[in-house]
Amino acid sequence: MQNLKAFFAIVMIAAFVMFAGAISAAAQDRTHNLQSNAVSVGADGQFESEPDTALVQFNISAQQEKLQDATQQANQAAEQIRQLLRSNGIDPREAQISRFATQPVYDYKNPKRKLVGYRVDANVSIKLKDFTKIGPITEGLSTLDVTDTSISYLLENMDSAKIKAVEDALRRAHDIAGAVAQSSGRTLGELSYASVDTYAPQPVRPMMKAMMMTSNEAAPPATTEFGAQKVTVTAHVTALYELK
Repeated sequence: MQNLKAFFAIVMIAAFVMFAGAISAAAQDRTHNLQSNAVSVGADGQFESEPDTALVQFNISAQQEKLQDATQQANQAAEQIRQLLRSNGIDPREAQISRFATQPVYDYKNPKRKLVGYRVDANVSIKLKDFTKIGPITEGLSTLDVTDTSISYLLENMDSAKIKAVEDALRRAHDIAGAVAQSSGRTLGELSYASVDTYAPQPVRPMMKAMMMTSNEAAPPATTEFGAQKVTVTAHVTALYELK
């Protein structure tokens, strides 16, 4: 009885091995046919757009011997910023604080690391859709107790731009595949596979330290008459086309 069970087990294993081999051979045949009757191409595409948003960033920084005094100085600077925004028709609630910190300041040249005061820092940003307000806002910030004022441009409707970049990449891939088919005496068939990668630029933050005007006649803001840098979204496509 045990010998009979062992015999049937060997038969089942042999049948499974033969079945798996047949599947593997069929898959290899399909792969070979696909490779000999298809062309794989890679192409890059891009879409360039005018930015729709200006990101203005700056820091509130105050340092005093006492923490209470440093906090009060920072609060006064924040109130001046709120007034500046209101005077330009902007709701102060549109400004965002990404970081607020208080920390002691030490004199590290002193062997005992003497405490010399306290520092209050806050990182503030605001998005502007109306680019005509960039000049008045940055000019106003230059007269306040803020540091590291900068402007960067971005595109908020990024999904639409990515789709257009992919469409451009697919057009290029189709043209390349068509040239390959024509040069080999074949006809380009349907698209059977595609993989897509898109690349969107990160906002660039050029450091523009705000400076006080020393002349009685105020100069125009630095952004006057200059256009915003365009936003370029790129895409890479790997496409597999059938050949007829």
